[in-house]
Amino acid sequence: MKLHILGCYAATPRTMTNPTAQVLEIKNHLFLIDCGEGTQVQLRKNKIKFSRINHIFISHLHGDHFFGLPGLISTFRLLGRDKEMHIYGPKGIKEAITLLMKLGDSWTNYTLVFHELTGREPELVYEDRTVTVETIPLDHRVYTNGFLFKEKLSERKLDIQAVARHKIDRAHFQNIKSGKDVELENGTLVPNQELSLDPPAPKSYAYCSDTAYREEIVPQITRVNALYHESTFLDSEAHLSKKTKHATAREAAAIAKAAQVGTLILGHYSTRYKSISLFREEAQQVFSNVELAEDGKVFEF
Repeated sequence: MKLHILGCYAATPRTMTNPTAQVLEIKNHLFLIDCGEGTQVQLRKNKIKFSRINHIFISHLHGDHFFGLPGLISTFRLLGRDKEMHIYGPKGIKEAITLLMKLGDSWTNYTLVFHELTGREPELVYEDRTVTVETIPLDHRVYTNGFLFKEKLSERKLDIQAVARHKIDRAHFQNIKSGKDVELENGTLVPNQELSLDPPAPKSYAYCSDTAYREEIVPQITRVNALYHESTFLDSEAHLSKKTKHATAREAAAIAKAAQVGTLILGHYSTRYKSISLFREEAQQVFSNVELAEDGKVFEF
């Protein structure tokens, strides 16, 4: 599982920082999560293939999280895309995108499939044989969701030495990886545990931006490998976090501690601060394993 940070700052783009966007590589998928201005430029800078992005998840309809989407959709058309694109986001995102396309007479030559979200409880929005994606209802000034990405348990691994020792034919290999026992020609039943190894533990990633402090999300994200949680303000500006329904670094760390996550990644920083290292210092007073998102940074789990 690999996370590419394309942008991680709040509000307006600057020459040296970008608003929110990231790409999650998980089980051969490339999921684009939020799409602030400049996202397609950041995709190019980070050498991420446009053609591999088939699913885009938008947390809410504030400009710093989706104003890059119309341009990206247009670029896909110019690149000759023919695969359908799935877009998951709040109700209204279809109207916003299609109105721009209509006014510019720039309909795509590929299918756009909108999955508009209105639920106030966690819901499964994507599933295939390897991955699931659920919404994480958040508390912001407009309807907002985070997203929980989870790998499914992989097949068991063949124990090659054990298979050779029992002289088991290759025809049984897939059944063994599926967890089945094997009956030998002499009638002996060999338990699957003797022929296979446990697969790697499934990985998970929770994306939470933008939101006020919300303890209700803790049960859903408990023990995820990595949690990205917005930390727009430091504790010294907690009064602003309450007013704008954002979180402080300390509050993000409190969520990480309560959920017993593996790693907390902070982001969505206000540009009022001289150094983002201040966010880590504050969060580590509550939770030890803290990383700082930075534009262009890659995390592997």
